Amino acid sequence: MNPRLILTALAVTAVTAVAGCSASTAGPPTPGLAERGTTMTTATLTRMDLTAKVSLKGKVALNPVFGLAAPVDGQIRYVEVKDTPGTPAKPTRAGSVWVKGKSTPVDVPAGSTFAGRLVDDKTNVTAGTPVVSAKYGGYALVADIDGGQAYALADGLGVVRAQIKSGPGPFDCSVLGTTAALPPGTIPAPPAPQVPAQQVPVDPGQANPPVPQQQPQAPEQQQDGRTPSESTGMRLVCVPPAGVRMINGADATLEVTTARAKDALVAPVEAVAGRESAGKVDVLDANGARQTKDVVLGLTDGQFIEVKSGLTGTETLAVPGPSLPPAQQPNGGPGK
Repeated sequence: MNPRLILTALAVTAVTAVAGCSASTAGPPTPGLAERGTTMTTATLTRMDLTAKVSLKGKVALNPVFGLAAPVDGQIRYVEVKDTPGTPAKPTRAGSVWVKGKSTPVDVPAGSTFAGRLVDDKTNVTAGTPVVSAKYGGYALVADIDGGQAYALADGLGVVRAQIKSGPGPFDCSVLGTTAALPPGTIPAPPAPQVPAQQVPVDPGQANPPVPQQQPQAPEQQQDGRTPSESTGMRLVCVPPAGVRMINGADATLEVTTARAKDALVAPVEAVAGRESAGKVDVLDANGARQTKDVVLGLTDGQFIEVKSGLTGTETLAVPGPSLPPAQQPNGGPGK
């Protein structure tokens, strides 16, 4: 056989083998990204009991400060709180809020001591305004609250459950006072006692009887030995049940139930745009076309969100939900 023919056949065979290997090892082509607004999947609405919860990080603290809020709108009028040794075993009256001749008391609870006034005496206050600071006598759990959690807790606190890291729990924790940030407290000095004028015997036969001598006023008293409370950030303070062992500084997690809704109409959060009351969803018709509708939103547990109105409950929703338009600048241009 001609040597040249043999070499040519071998070369063709090698090229064919390389081409076959390259074709077999090549991966599938990279898919392109879906266009914006493409419906990836769908969701239907359902009814269920919904519980809104907020998780907070806290610590065990000794003698923490907490605030007492005005119970009603009105004028705060303080009373003098005397410094007494020990921890009071019964509530201590710190003042009252007066409105139309009726008073509502502001009392420091038993087991805590008065730590300061937070506004001036006879100031008009609204319900929920911190007016008195108090110091709890013992161990409690203290959790700092950031701005994003503040509004979730603003409508009130339900059940608070706590778990101490590598320690006791979970257990119910009783909340003390308000969750608002507190300004520095003040403890005014008690009023100085009145010193009566010195009486001088008068001789009836004396032409110019002496004028009674006024005793010098006692020097203004300084504040008593109590240290007024310092300002605090927004915080939640709660007390564990008796018998729970507490170690100062130990880390803890608090789960706060803020609200509950029974048999609520809910949708997955991925299908809804917006979170604060007003929102939007994309409803799919029989042909798969989208129609954006406004809805009124309620509670959310992070997975589902309550739809209070705007839908009947039979709709099919597009997931992901609609994109909200960009914010507008004051000059009418789009926000960055």
